[in-house]
Amino acid sequence: MAAFDYSAGAGLYPCKTIKRRSRLRYKRFDSAAEALRFAIEDMPASLLRGSVLEVEEARFDGVQMRKLYEAEGYPLTRRGA
Repeated sequence: MAAFDYSAGAGLYPCKTIKRRSRLRYKRFDSAAEALRFAIEDMPASLLRGSVLEVEEARFDGVQMRKLYEAEGYPLTRRGA
C-alpha cells in the first residue's frame, strides 16, 4: 500500500442499515487518523462493513479502514493498547 496521509482531512459515510435505526450520518474529521479511530473504536462493528472513508478523493471500505488503523504508521494511541 502506498504511503497514507493520516493527517489529511477525511469524510466518513457510515453504512445505511435496512431498518434505518442508525443515527450515524456523514461526518467530517480534521484528520484521517481521527476518522479511523471513530470508525473502528466507536461505531458499531456491524456498520463498518458497508461504510466508506474518503480521503483526498480516494475511498476506502471497511476492510481497508481496519488495515489502515492496524498499520504501524497509525499515529494515534489505540484504545486497549
